[in-house]
Amino acid sequence: MSQFSPYPGAAQAARPVIEPAARATGLTKVYGKGGTRVTALDGVSVKFARGRFTAVMGPSGSGKSTLMHCLAGLDTVSSGSARIGDTELSSLNERQLTALRRDKVGFVFQGFNLLPTLTALENITLPLRIAGRAPDPEWLETVVATVGLGDRLGHRPAELSGGQQQRIAVARALLSRPEIVFADEPTGNLDSRSGAEILGFLRYSVRELGQTVVMVTHDPVAAAHADRVVFLADGRLVDELREPTAGAVLDRMLRFEAEAEDAGPGH
Repeated sequence: MSQFSPYPGAAQAARPVIEPAARATGLTKVYGKGGTRVTALDGVSVKFARGRFTAVMGPSGSGKSTLMHCLAGLDTVSSGSARIGDTELSSLNERQLTALRRDKVGFVFQGFNLLPTLTALENITLPLRIAGRAPDPEWLETVVATVGLGDRLGHRPAELSGGQQQRIAVARALLSRPEIVFADEPTGNLDSRSGAEILGFLRYSVRELGQTVVMVTHDPVAAAHADRVVFLADGRLVDELREPTAGAVLDRMLRFEAEAEDAGPGH
């Protein structure tokens, strides 16, 4: 008997539908009222596929950090939908949101956010210990090896370089095996060499560990480490690039600036 189905598309139809790691649908976020009303996000719809590295870029004030905060459950939405997997964030109360952020979301911030009195290892395992969970020893070893900090685990943050501190933050984000890691300008406080190391670790976590990463950045070189770049302007999704290069990202950003200048100050 032939191994091929007589019905074209039957095999495709049998494949399970895989939910994106996170998605926004018609997402709007408004701050203030009346004369102080600001629309930070204006009907944004975007999906972030599992096991992929996506960079979010745009001019200052374009809404990129707001989008990340809404999708991570750090900020509420005014209208539309924000989901982690198949969970609608607006349906959760504060206790449920806290549990979701703890169990399904990892964060890497520009400022490292490490506790100075704790060792590197204690900082890495802190969120799990707060949740009353012991880290998987084998996974902890994998994560520590991934970020190359095996000989620094007993050091406190003040005894480490900026790049090493950010590596601790990346390890901490990966340790709980989150569905998605959000990174907000993770190389912003680092020199170019340390920044390249962090981007390499994030890239490795996607390629080798199957992690999903969404990174907000203004740096075309950083964005070139991603599988895809999405661009925001004036709170709207306006473009995207697949398999980006630093040059292609820079060209697109320069076009944004030229279009903004052509639109004039009243835009």
